[in-house]
Amino acid sequence: MEEVYQNYRNAVFQSGDPAAVGVVLSNMTVAFDHWLLDVEDPFVFEPYHKALREPFDYYMFGQNYIRPLIDFRNSYVGNLSLFYEIEEKLKQGHNVVLISNHQTEADPIIISLLLEKTNPHIAENMIFVAGDRVITDPLCKPFSMGRNLLCVYSKKHMYDIPELAEMKRKANTRSLKEMALLLRGGSKIVWIAASGGRDRPDPFTEEWYPALFDSSSVDNMRRLIEHSGTPGHVYPLALLCYDIMPPPRQVEKEIGEKRIITFHGAGLSIAPQISFPEIAAACEESEAKDVYSQALYKSVSEQYNVLKSAIHGKQGLEASTAGVSLSQPWN
Repeated sequence: MEEVYQNYRNAVFQSGDPAAVGVVLSNMTVAFDHWLLDVEDPFVFEPYHKALREPFDYYMFGQNYIRPLIDFRNSYVGNLSLFYEIEEKLKQGHNVVLISNHQTEADPIIISLLLEKTNPHIAENMIFVAGDRVITDPLCKPFSMGRNLLCVYSKKHMYDIPELAEMKRKANTRSLKEMALLLRGGSKIVWIAASGGRDRPDPFTEEWYPALFDSSSVDNMRRLIEHSGTPGHVYPLALLCYDIMPPPRQVEKEIGEKRIITFHGAGLSIAPQISFPEIAAACEESEAKDVYSQALYKSVSEQYNVLKSAIHGKQGLEASTAGVSLSQPWN
């Protein structure tokens, strides 16, 4: 807790905000209160957790805590018109799945912050497929309580404790059933990290890039949408924000990782939806699942490179690739 306080304080001071001292004291006081409250009375997440907004608004707590860490003058949202397109589909009762890369524990909050001015409905109603670490780590839990979550056990940690593997599999089955019920109701937007975990830098080049997607995870989401009885759409989404709160260089088994925190710009870019039937029509049936996953990954990687150029160098409007354009810088 002391380490988090010091790193958070230093990061907020980097922003140059004249009110930084008050921001740090206010946000850290609330964070300490809720970390300690959970120690006294631990919160238990259901397979589907709906954001707690009252009597304490955990959603706004997360927004207010992470907001001072984002350099909005150097942040970007790509292809903003597609988020408006998604809002219209949600109003029509359609479901939307965002197949995304994943970089930090704060990704759900960063996404919401980048969309809160232009697309507040998406920002507040997005459902995140969340691994068990963010609902068990004491420092994560109050932030997770403010998000709509479908709680699953990550494949990467399925056998960390072998005797718990069967329990984890059964819990994941319950979560899949919850997701199927939610999608049958329509008008749901679901975010999933298709790699099953956070991106890591290349150990030799130190370059960050989206981790490869797990085609079975992508296919599970696709089939859930297809069998929901409601029109559904799959969009590739790229997220660049690792500077704000990078994960450990290696996947760790133990809870309690070191939190490195800095003030930095962030980027979000979405591409047009990718249709599975169109992909399947162009290849062998046995290959369709993998080819579809690869098409989504390629799209996310293209957008990620655009964001990298925009945030780490070139001006946003100059950074573009075929079929991918960047909206005006966030302001």
